[in-house]
Amino acid sequence: MSQAETPSRILYTKPSITPLEVGYATDAAANGWGERCYDYINRFERDFAQHIGASHAIATSSCTGAMHMALAALEIGAGDEVILADTNWIATVAPIVHVGATPVFVDILADSWCLDPVQVEAAITPRTRAIVATHIYGNLCELDALAALAEQHGLILIEDAAEAIGSVYHGRRAGSVGRFGVFSFHGTKTLTTGEGGMFVTNDAELYECVLTLSNHGRQRGETRQFWPACIGFKYKMSNIQAAIGCGQLERIEELTKRKREVFLHYQTALQTHSEISMNPEPAGTANGYWMPTVVFDAASGVTRERLQDIFKRHNIDARVFFSPLSSMPPFSRQAENRIAYEIPTRAINLPSYHDLTPDQIERVVACLLSALD
Repeated sequence: MSQAETPSRILYTKPSITPLEVGYATDAAANGWGERCYDYINRFERDFAQHIGASHAIATSSCTGAMHMALAALEIGAGDEVILADTNWIATVAPIVHVGATPVFVDILADSWCLDPVQVEAAITPRTRAIVATHIYGNLCELDALAALAEQHGLILIEDAAEAIGSVYHGRRAGSVGRFGVFSFHGTKTLTTGEGGMFVTNDAELYECVLTLSNHGRQRGETRQFWPACIGFKYKMSNIQAAIGCGQLERIEELTKRKREVFLHYQTALQTHSEISMNPEPAGTANGYWMPTVVFDAASGVTRERLQDIFKRHNIDARVFFSPLSSMPPFSRQAENRIAYEIPTRAINLPSYHDLTPDQIERVVACLLSALD
């Protein structure tokens, strides 16, 4: 294909920013100083907690920072084990390592690509303190089963809902079920602040502890200036970022609806191809479909490398399925996590953003199906 014939590039994701967000950000930049320096932060935290169905929320500079502070507040550390799915991004396990705890990687379910409760139960030891349920690509973990295990063994259930804005588990929004939940507002996410995250909880005591840690260890109500009660962190979100978040949150139903429309367009186009499976939506749940993903049957012979090559030739961005964390240099290989190791070799994330056109989706579908030829 000559350069003149090369079609326009299709990105794998980009945010939806309108004059609403720009107006709020402009106001924050012009006026959000002095006594108003937290106005948009306070508003974003309040409105986000209400949307998720949580009592408390703390806006942070990243989802990773939110997780780090919460683990520290719960005094999870050296000698403790935390169970999580081997299929994850490094951001989920890094805070576990940072607090000195030991991550325990277990295999995933073949249909949801999320944590397998059976494998979780087998991995529980006297040192286990917590289970991290990562809702991968918008797909929901089996929260009832995981919550039952947590209660039975006296463990903390954590929801990593970084990718699950818009996902609902039997009437409860992702992130609101566990002891606490964390979210990401990275520029790739359905709701973005550019960079940023959120900690949410219904536990008032945990909230106060994380709130203190989030402000360099200064307790709410402390009358002495610059007086920390403990060593804390600096993971605050800026007022300008929060202003963008406020605008995005006002549009959240529109944003999540459009993500579902894009996914359903892909699903309809691919439904006759039994060798391809996509993000599931079990009865009683709603999938936010942050990242439409296709997994080819092993018998199809389609590989990740073949898909990457085809997408590159068609000028379409393709994002690979997460490799297992235990396959990476900081950790020890756990090939017994068979599904976590196999699926990435024959899977790909598809482009998904709010102004993706039907013609562009058809281009992606045609590119994808050419891998079967």
